[in-house]
Formats: sequence, structure tokens, C-alpha cells
Amino acid sequence: MFETISPVDSREQKLEEIRRQAELYGQVDGAGVRPAGSPFPLASPQTGYYEQPLLKEPQWTQLIPLYFFVGGAAGSLGVIGSLADILADDSSLARDARTLAFGGAVLSGVLLIADLGRPSRFINMLRVFKPQSTMSMGSWVLSGFSVFASASTFADVLEHFFGSNLFVHLLRGAGRVGSVAFGMPFHNYTGVLLATTALPVWNERADSLPGHFGMSGLQAGASILELTGHGKNRALNLLGLLSASMETWEKLEISSKTSQALVPLKKGTSGALVSAGAWLSGPVSIALRLGSFFPQREGLLRRLAACAGIAGSMFTRYGWVEAGKASARDWRLPLEIDAPESDRKPQGNLFAGSTPKKPSSVGEKARNVGAAFLLLAASIAMKRRLSR
Repeated sequence: MFETISPVDSREQKLEEIRRQAELYGQVDGAGVRPAGSPFPLASPQTGYYEQPLLKEPQWTQLIPLYFFVGGAAGSLGVIGSLADILADDSSLARDARTLAFGGAVLSGVLLIADLGRPSRFINMLRVFKPQSTMSMGSWVLSGFSVFASASTFADVLEHFFGSNLFVHLLRGAGRVGSVAFGMPFHNYTGVLLATTALPVWNERADSLPGHFGMSGLQAGASILELTGHGKNRALNLLGLLSASMETWEKLEISSKTSQALVPLKKGTSGALVSAGAWLSGPVSIALRLGSFFPQREGLLRRLAACAGIAGSMFTRYGWVEAGKASARDWRLPLEIDAPESDRKPQGNLFAGSTPKKPSSVGEKARNVGAAFLLLAASIAMKRRLSR
């Protein structure tokens, strides 16, 4: 008599055969079971993992882009206040910059804690010190900058009520050093934070995002000072021109790239926000600031340039965060699957022939800000000569 094989034994034999093939060859021949007409989706190189996003969207509230903007401006103001006091001997500009930097540091902490939900979560972030973690370093930079910005402002208050003395000089000196040391990374660390994630649109611009956010923060800081009574200061106008030129270059470079990872920066809501920010803080700001060199309309054009720079910096932060969310929803990008032909938009490449750079380390990105503030120091040092 023939021995019958039960369905259970048949399935077990098939599983054993599959295991053997996988062990010997690293792959299994034959298709899986998919009943005809079933609603099961098909996984393929064209559809990815059932067309489901592989990356999680950032869960930040709308307060985080505002925190990015305030932090960038506050860090720049802290450095401007310290250097204006030392290099340009402009006590009025330095005092206003220090006061605004202190207000920005306080507001930054409030915005971050509001997004986290309760203060204990921010305090818990300070329980560890991880140099390899941008978020850990950012929380410590925010704390350090807040301490030294407070010291500088407190020294100004003591001098106002009790006059100048040794303690005031020491406190202000410590505040200056700390504001520069922590203000430089604080004004652009949020760009490093985005660049070191796995989201394709952010990671694609890993080399330029820190500098982009840093120049945007510098322009916002200089513009805020111009709107608070320093609209005639030529050094601030030079800083605005410097940052606007860098923002224009960033816009041209992004526009020249054809990478699918950068599509969220060119289309949809995020693309509109990024484009608006780039125009306002780039070409529009440059045109207004150059026009302000003619005395007839200097005050009006400087105010318009400052407003354009602040609005552009704000739009830039919101646009990049929205672009990250859109990038996470595109399941093709992590799998490096090309978009359909109908979604592609051919663009000329101004930088054809150049090879993409490998993303640099977090420390290297953070140190890039030093070059920008060397230019800042030189601009403020030239104030006396230019104002004659």
C-alpha cells in the first residue's frame, strides 16, 4: 500500500526545502502563494515595500521651526554683541544685541520645553553628555548660551543701577567669552541636527545645511538690530549683504541639482516656503541693501531689507521642516527607486561634472561656522572707518 502524505507534512517538507535553499544559495527559487484576486499587495523593485513609507515623519509641532529661527537669531546676536563691544567700541549696539540675545535664549528654552510637553523632559536631556549626539550637544549649547547671555545682561543691569566696578567688568567679560563660544554653535546647530538624520532631503544637503542655517540666523540677527534703532550702522548692512549673498548661492545650488531627494524643496507647500525664504533672504535683500547706499531712501530701504531678511529666515526654517516630512512620506527615496517619468522635471546643472561630497562629521560641520564669524569680526572692526 502507498503511504499517504498529510497536508501538514507536505507543508513541512516545503519549508525544509526552502530553508535548505536559503542556507546553500542565499536565495529561494519560486514565487510565494498569492490567491488569485486577493487584495494582497505585491512587493517589487518598482513598488518598494508595499508602497509604505520606510522612514517616520518628524513628530515636531509648529513650535520647533520657530525655535530654530529664534535660536539662530539669538546666537548671532550674542556674538555680534560681544564683538561690537570689543572691536568696534559701540556700547549702544553691544548692549542692545546682548539684551536681545538674552531674550532669544529665554524664548528658545520656552519654545523647546513647550514642544517637549513638560520641563522635566528638557532637564532629563542634560543628564547625559554625548558629543556624538547632535541633540544632546544642542541642549547643552542652549543651556550654556543662556547662562552667559544672562550674565552679560545682568552686568548691564548692575552697571545701570550701581555704576561700573570690578565685579561688573569681570561678569561682563565672562559673558562676552561665553556668548561667543556658545553663540557660534547655537546659531547653526539646528542645521547640523537636520543634516545628521536619515531623511533623504536633509541628508542630501548635509554639507551645506549648517552653513545655510548659520547665514540665515546671522541675517535675522542683523536685521532685528536694524529694526531696533541701528538702521544707520553700515557694519550691520555689510553683514546683511554677506549673509544674503550666501543665501542666494545656496538657492542657485539647490536649483541646479536634479536629485530626486531634493524634490520637496522645489514642489508642494514645502517647496513654496523654501522658495519664498530664499528669494526674500537672498536676491530681494541684496537689492534693497544695495539700494540703501543711496542716501535718499536709505532708512526705508534698510527697514524693508531687514523685514525681508527676517521673513525669509522664518520661511526657510518652516520650509525645511516641511520638506523633511514630505521626504519621509516618499517611499521611493530610501530604496533609491526612480520616480515616474511624469513626476520628473529636467533641470540644467550649473555644477555639472562635480562629484557629490561625502557628508562630513558633526564636529566638522559645527566648526564651519568659525569662518563666517571671522568675516563678522572683520566687518564690525571696519565700522569706524566706514562710518566716517
